[in-house]
Amino acid sequence: MTIGFENRTVRVVIGFLTAAALVVVYLPPLYLVGVSFNPALQPALPSLSDLSVKWYVELANERGLLAALRESLLIATATTVISVSVALAAALAYLELGKLRNAWFLLVLMPMFVPGLIQGLALSVILNRWQVVPFWGTVAMGHLLWALPFAFTVILTSMVSVRRSYLLAAADLGASWWQRVTQIILPLIIPGIVGGVIFSFLLSLNEFARSSYLVGRQNTLPLVLFGKMNSGASPTIYALSGLILMASVLAVALFMYLSARRKRA
Repeated sequence: MTIGFENRTVRVVIGFLTAAALVVVYLPPLYLVGVSFNPALQPALPSLSDLSVKWYVELANERGLLAALRESLLIATATTVISVSVALAAALAYLELGKLRNAWFLLVLMPMFVPGLIQGLALSVILNRWQVVPFWGTVAMGHLLWALPFAFTVILTSMVSVRRSYLLAAADLGASWWQRVTQIILPLIIPGIVGGVIFSFLLSLNEFARSSYLVGRQNTLPLVLFGKMNSGASPTIYALSGLILMASVLAVALFMYLSARRKRA
C-alpha cells in the first residue's frame, strides 16, 4: 500500500510539473494566435462575437512583411536542402566508421554549442575579408551551421531501426554499398529524414542572431518583425505570426502522423 501510494504521488507531482511547463511554453504563442483574430487595434483577446480575420486579409497589403517572408522562405529552403543532404551523408559515414565514431559525432555536433552571435560575427568577418557582398546565400551559410547538427541528430536517431544483420545479409547476397543504402537504409529512416527537413526549415525560418550579421539588402522575417515591434506593433504582425505558428504545428503533426502510420505498417 505504501509503495502504491508513493508511486501515485510521484505520478501526480510529475504530471503537475509537466502540465505547468507546457502552460509556460504554449500559452504565449496561443495567446498571440488569439490576439490575431481581434479586429480592434489592441493586443487583447476578442470575445467570441468579435472574432475576425481582418488582419489576415490586411497582410496582402504589407509588402515589407511579405518580401521578408519570401526572403526567409528562400533561405530556409536552401538551408533545408543542403543541411539534410549533408546530415544524411554524415550519418551514413557514421555507420561506416569504427573507433572514430565518437570523434565524428562530436565534430558534426560542434557548431551546435557555438553561440549564434559568435558564429554570425566570425562568418561575417571572413566573408568581408573575401569581399563577398551579403545576400540570401550568406545568411543560408550561417543557418547551415545551426541546422546541420540538429538534422544529423534526428537522422542518426532514426538509424536505430537499421540492424547490422540486414546489411550483412544483403552484402552476402551480393548487394553493393549503393544498393544497401537505397534499398535498405533509406526506406527505414524516412521518418528521420522528414524530421530533419522540418527541424532545418523551422530553425532557419526563425533564426535571428546569425541573420543580423549576414543579411543583405532584404531583411529576413525575424529581423523585420523585431524592427516593427520596436517601432510599434501592427496587428498584421500578430496575423503573420499566427499563420507561421499554425503552419509549424501542422508540419509537426504531419510528421508525427507519418511516423505513427509507418510504425503500424
